[in-house]
Amino acid sequence: MRRRIPQEKKFISDVRIIDIAEEGKGVAKQDELVLFIEGAVPGDVADVELMRKKKNFAEGRVTALKQASEYRIDPFCPHFGTCGGCKWQHMDYQAQLHFKQQSVDNALKRLGKVDTSAMEPILASGQTEYYRNKLEFTFSNKRWLTSVDEEVKPEDLNALGFHVPGRFDKILDIDHCYLQQDPSNTIRNKVRDFAVGEGISFYDLRAHEGALRNLIIRTSSTGEVMVIVVFAYPEEGQVESLMDYINQNFPELTSLLYIINQKRNDTIFDQDIHTYKGRDFIYEEMEGLKFKVGPKSFYQTNSRQAYELYKITRDFADLKGNELVYDLYTGAGTIANFVAKSAKEVVGVEYVPSAIEDAKINSEINGISNTKFYAGDMKDVLTADFIDEHGKPDVVITDPPRAGMHEDVVKRILEMEAAKVVYVSCNAATQARDLALLQEKYDVVRIKPVDMFPHTQHVENVVLLALKGS
Repeated sequence: MRRRIPQEKKFISDVRIIDIAEEGKGVAKQDELVLFIEGAVPGDVADVELMRKKKNFAEGRVTALKQASEYRIDPFCPHFGTCGGCKWQHMDYQAQLHFKQQSVDNALKRLGKVDTSAMEPILASGQTEYYRNKLEFTFSNKRWLTSVDEEVKPEDLNALGFHVPGRFDKILDIDHCYLQQDPSNTIRNKVRDFAVGEGISFYDLRAHEGALRNLIIRTSSTGEVMVIVVFAYPEEGQVESLMDYINQNFPELTSLLYIINQKRNDTIFDQDIHTYKGRDFIYEEMEGLKFKVGPKSFYQTNSRQAYELYKITRDFADLKGNELVYDLYTGAGTIANFVAKSAKEVVGVEYVPSAIEDAKINSEINGISNTKFYAGDMKDVLTADFIDEHGKPDVVITDPPRAGMHEDVVKRILEMEAAKVVYVSCNAATQARDLALLQEKYDVVRIKPVDMFPHTQHVENVVLLALKGS
């Protein structure tokens, strides 16, 4: 139950923003209260409305900007402030990099007790706009209405775009998104207009009814494009009508697929994929290696920066050609296949069976014969028997999900005593927690943050650990 904020304390004037929190909100202090303020930039002075209050902190939003920070700039997207993405568009990019590096530094020091003197400058993204290779848009018959919207007709309530933060059933209709290169915007707008014109119903997230549910667009550095239309309850002829329209208007598509998803949730991993035109996959390419990307495949969403991330990982591993490498949380085997030519053998482990099949296919496509891949929960697969069978690794590369590694996996890494561990993380806090345990036997030698997602608070971090005494 929320604590009521007394009316006289609901608004605070002339609040100076002194820092930024890990979730991207501005930080201020008022008496003994720490304030987390949406839309604020360090250096701002603003009037703030408190939205939620706890014992030692409160959350709020800027109601009036009294003095703009030197880091504040005008956002380039008209949807900024309503859309849930790109929350740092109002901050200069160099400032974004500074605060991302600071967040990694703080997490490693505070949570991991790590000496960060080995930290290198963050690697900026070569692209700060149109850098994503995958976007998922939602159809809804409950368009988010802004303050400038006049009285609207029911058909004008249809939207194809992104969820409004905190409102799962409200979708912001997107005209132009700066996250993905064309033909993404053109496809989305034409699909929406055709569906409205043909009277194809948009999904109702509360009532769980309607024909059109999601539109997923994947692009690649090779120029290939995949479009996936997710239907819920289409009427007779509507699937063929829309898919034929897309095919006729975008003949350059590599892959045109559709799914019928009548579950409550949006996940497609347990759904059948129907190929309407072309292949059921596209290719991504890196240093001459081809990677097959299907509708359910995991692939880093910033292709250009993923290449830089993997080069850093390979550089940290510093393979000489005679090493046995374990690639934990290998996904579709991208890192494993990327470093395979520099190693004697690479053994990859991943929880998702379909990802392991992709990893094997990617090895086969590229003529790589020194990789082995296994599916299963990491803590259950990485056993003493597994290590006896495959040998103790010389190098461990680990790239876990945001939750970090299970404690049993950390213990197993300590038992294996590989000469080097390269830890790639998308969450510096859980990485720091794991590093605190690994420092029982390892020294942190190098640290390199990487910006994969400009205009957001998210940051990747790569850490090299060396076995003590080795």
